[in-house]
Amino acid sequence: MDTTFVNPARFHNIMAKAQAAGWGRRPIGARLALLGRECLGIPYVGFTLEIDDRIECPSANFNGLDCWTFFELALGMARLLERPRAAYAPQDLLKEIQWTRYRAGRCQGNYLERIHYLNEWFVDNEARGNVQDITRRLGGAVRLEGRESREMTILWKGYRYLRCNPELRPQMARLEARVNALPVWYIPKHDVAKIEAKLQDGDIAGIVAKDQGGVCSHVGLIARSGGQARFMHASKNHREVVLDQTISGYLNSFSSHAGLIVARPLPTASEVTSRSAYEANLRALGA
Repeated sequence: MDTTFVNPARFHNIMAKAQAAGWGRRPIGARLALLGRECLGIPYVGFTLEIDDRIECPSANFNGLDCWTFFELALGMARLLERPRAAYAPQDLLKEIQWTRYRAGRCQGNYLERIHYLNEWFVDNEARGNVQDITRRLGGAVRLEGRESREMTILWKGYRYLRCNPELRPQMARLEARVNALPVWYIPKHDVAKIEAKLQDGDIAGIVAKDQGGVCSHVGLIARSGGQARFMHASKNHREVVLDQTISGYLNSFSSHAGLIVARPLPTASEVTSRSAYEANLRALGA
């Protein structure tokens, strides 16, 4: 647990506050945004998922978050509050993280079981009833064509598991080919202001990049404030978790951003645990 769960005291404090305030009775999106706000100020730290040379394992680090682990830990805590307990243990959160972080919700110690690209995370978690990709429902979405997700195999030296296990690299390339075949719809950034009013607290906002390497270069949460849909994220520029400007303003502040994909969290009652139903859902989603 010293390796897989860093700073359990912060986790206990957040969950105790959420229980005392009755956040579990709120809709999951509102709950997710509140829990995200509890992470404001936590330092930005990259590569916190690379915890071993060989063994992959669900993990949580409350001392440092990157963009992915920020939304993922907040989502895990939001889901936990739907499973009432007198108190929550770190192991409870790790179970939730395993369910959302890994393909089909299973981790048996293999690095390639982890979902490494956000557009695949959207598809896999939608197939299991954890989220719903609402991008096309918002209006103005267009199909993303000609994109190749290949960051993991090109930049393998930056990933501890791939660096220490060369045999994983060709397998990763095959997984990337599958990711490249997934259909992706996104809202171009010049149209995002038109749909901001439709965004809700806790919506998961994937920032689509202009360049090759992957579909999304960044991810965070929508947090409504003062009638605006603001972008809450673990920011490399700010070096911590911040509540930033509106999502359209954020997108338009960077020439490297192309647009937005959005997934809405669903309550745990929507989970799909049947393997056959999960696989049928994947096929329906084009995976």
